[in-house]
Amino acid sequence: MSDVLASLASFLPTGAGLALAVIAGLSFATWIASVVRHDASLVDRMWPVFFGAAAITYVVARQAAGMAPSPRALAVAALVLAWALRLCAYITRRNRGHGEDRRYQEIRARNEPGFAWKSLYLVFALQALLAWVIAWPVGVAIAASSPLGVLDVAGLALGLFGASYEAVADAQMARFRAEPANRGRVMDRGLWGLSRHPNYFGEACTWWGVWLVAVGGAGLAAAWCVVSPLLITTLLLKVSGVALLEKDIGDRRPGYRDYIERTPAFLPRWPRRAGARPVSREDRR
Repeated sequence: MSDVLASLASFLPTGAGLALAVIAGLSFATWIASVVRHDASLVDRMWPVFFGAAAITYVVARQAAGMAPSPRALAVAALVLAWALRLCAYITRRNRGHGEDRRYQEIRARNEPGFAWKSLYLVFALQALLAWVIAWPVGVAIAASSPLGVLDVAGLALGLFGASYEAVADAQMARFRAEPANRGRVMDRGLWGLSRHPNYFGEACTWWGVWLVAVGGAGLAAAWCVVSPLLITTLLLKVSGVALLEKDIGDRRPGYRDYIERTPAFLPRWPRRAGARPVSREDRR
């Protein structure tokens, strides 16, 4: 077992252990607050903070090793911090005064009695571990000392695009929800007319971009941390994102069924007109 752990540690970026400790500490503190407030969805507000804290920790670890932050390290840290602070502020504003999110209420109901204690590992420890794994390319990119190259530029451009795309999508949704006339209606304007979850698409692009920067800095030796963008994309599509949000939304908002018919879930596409259908082979003849 010790050999396996040692082998794993050799792949992890410098400061990974410290980053895990920092994220775990933040998660534990949030769990205590959630027990006091009876609101496990506080973890959503802290999710982006975990990544910002990891980025800072990796920069500090690099300095502790006697290396000044490189342009790559500063660029990646700035990208992750900007993404994290913006998303944390958005989720905090959106959820303020609404109590525990419906999704967490369902988890609570399934795991009573004793959910307060069970949530420590079912919600908070799990999300802390996931954030730590997803943040591995951040550590790899920050630790790399090679000159900036084409992959770095491409990765930073993709990451900036993703973070900006997510921010625009969130802002459009916030304005839509602020209008009383839109209560109960389906948001299908702007970026939300190109896909049903443009915020998730933007977030996935951000992490694929960070991974490209890691590969740009460390070469093929960093290819293994492709687990990060693959994991976050899977979570957004199949677990806590699209699949969970759309599980029963058609029952609560009948108009959403038509939205699904004409709008892709994740990858943006110009929406088809109402009543339009895909062109078949027979139609093309």
